[in-house]
Amino acid sequence: MQTHEARLSALRKQLAKDGLDGFVIPISDEHMSEYVGAYAQRLEWLTGFGGSAGTAVVLADKAAIFVDGRYTLQVRDQVDGALWSYESVPQTSVAAWLAEHAPEGAKIGYDAWLHAKGWADGVAQALDARGGVLSPVVANPVDTVWQDQPAPSLAPAVPHADEHAGKSAHEKRAEVAEWLAARGLDAAVVSALDSVAWLLNIRGADVDRTPVALSFVIAHADGTADLFIAPEKVTPELTAHLGNAVRVQPREAFVPALEALKGRKVAVDPERAVAAIFHALERAGAKIVAVTDPVVLPKAIKNPVEQAGHRAAQARDGAAIARFLRWVEVEAPKGSVTELAAADRLQAFRAETGLLRDLSFDTISGAGPNGAVVHYRVSEETSRTLERNSVYLVDSGGQYLDGTTDITRTVWVGPDAPPPEVKDRFTRVLKGHIALARAVFPKGTAGSQLDSFARQFLWAAGLDYAHGTGHGVGSFLAVHEGPQRIAKAAGGQAGTGQELMPGMILSNEPGYYKTGEYGIRIENLVLVERREIAGAEGEFCGFETLTFAPIARDLVDVSLLSSEELGWLNAYHAQVRSVLAPQLAGAELAWLEAACASL
Repeated sequence: MQTHEARLSALRKQLAKDGLDGFVIPISDEHMSEYVGAYAQRLEWLTGFGGSAGTAVVLADKAAIFVDGRYTLQVRDQVDGALWSYESVPQTSVAAWLAEHAPEGAKIGYDAWLHAKGWADGVAQALDARGGVLSPVVANPVDTVWQDQPAPSLAPAVPHADEHAGKSAHEKRAEVAEWLAARGLDAAVVSALDSVAWLLNIRGADVDRTPVALSFVIAHADGTADLFIAPEKVTPELTAHLGNAVRVQPREAFVPALEALKGRKVAVDPERAVAAIFHALERAGAKIVAVTDPVVLPKAIKNPVEQAGHRAAQARDGAAIARFLRWVEVEAPKGSVTELAAADRLQAFRAETGLLRDLSFDTISGAGPNGAVVHYRVSEETSRTLERNSVYLVDSGGQYLDGTTDITRTVWVGPDAPPPEVKDRFTRVLKGHIALARAVFPKGTAGSQLDSFARQFLWAAGLDYAHGTGHGVGSFLAVHEGPQRIAKAAGGQAGTGQELMPGMILSNEPGYYKTGEYGIRIENLVLVERREIAGAEGEFCGFETLTFAPIARDLVDVSLLSSEELGWLNAYHAQVRSVLAPQLAGAELAWLEAACASL
């Protein structure tokens, strides 16, 4: 097996052979996905970095890897600092780094199927100032030197029943056609995998943890659509589901189909469509209208059937979480439970529901200092024992046909009482969680306007966390779904300006992380709902909490809670007991009763 140093050396030799002075390697695929199939894990293969967001740049004499605050610790654990310099985003960027480090007149390669057009334009501009160029490659040089690169998945695409979708694919296509007609557009390119899945009511198994099928769609103003997908993935059941209004073509026909749109007005999403799609349409002479994919907002606003499905999935998932938390409380103090064993046990509890299709992401099972790594991914090499008298953080989720779950709980592994500092930090995180859960806000409020609700009690103590407070969640789709999010608005982060609208589902997950010692996060999913307020002047919204599982009572410093906050926590635990008790029995039910007792 090649070392990462040998892989970097092989890539540099290939770049020289291709006449390139450098190359940019993102974590991405042809659909701008957050989580990608094994074949597209080029950055991990080259560097060893296993996070879900990052980019590398390789020059002849230096190389850099760029990650945001979630991965500051992880990148140093996984990537050799002798080979790569660590660069922090948004403090710097690929464009800024190349402007400083690329040789004068450099030719830097990039794969136009893996980057957004806006990114490419920005980097090209930075290089131009040094007399250099950003050049799209015909063949990705990483693929050339990656000798055992997996092939893209050929798992079948399958129909997603209307009983779970809540709306037929025919209705969805008709709504997109109406959207196109209202704007005088002829077609829309739908390239994000979860948008394709939602629009056509199909699911797949091509990306770990996200039930999507590798494919593209061109939706037309007459309500028809073209689906571009590997023929091996198409079954008679899928063909019957799609009907005559959806023309099924091989993936290789996608670029020719784009080029056939000459003279047509075509909607393309600059955030979700790769640069190569824009290039093909530009070559053809199509009239490109850069606009958000028309599927994104309808997908984010869950219909009543999807909302009901989420509630059912959350109730089922919460019972599995409760069983797991009891198991940790009983077994971990014995000193033999590892992070990997805990993650496996949690997956087993979910699987025992009989309805689990997959996890919604790799479980973050972080004991002690590993819990301080925000997006920690446990492995055989890193797995720690849940030590006595330490903090354990577990962030996990399940994929069910009726909903996608995502929950974080932080617990104290006894037998001794937790120290005052840990209780203080936990309670400040809890106070922020409660403040966001109880928030009432006028129609038109964006996620960035609510972010400080969750941070205020940490800020008051001179503390903060380096991740967003909330992300959108799909319906048996992506666990991270836009356009809505709750985060600081700095840096123009996508989604922070999006209005929070009734029907949207988001996470509520403030945290605190003490490097080298422990991490704390409390995460529930919430549904935006309309709120009727007597005498209100205008429309107002609030959140319905969807996630039900006990919050660690022994980590709460009750003296730091207001009467309203204590009332919320006790009422929440009463709901947890009501939702989960019918699914538990015996010792597990007794444990739940104690875990949900009023404080």
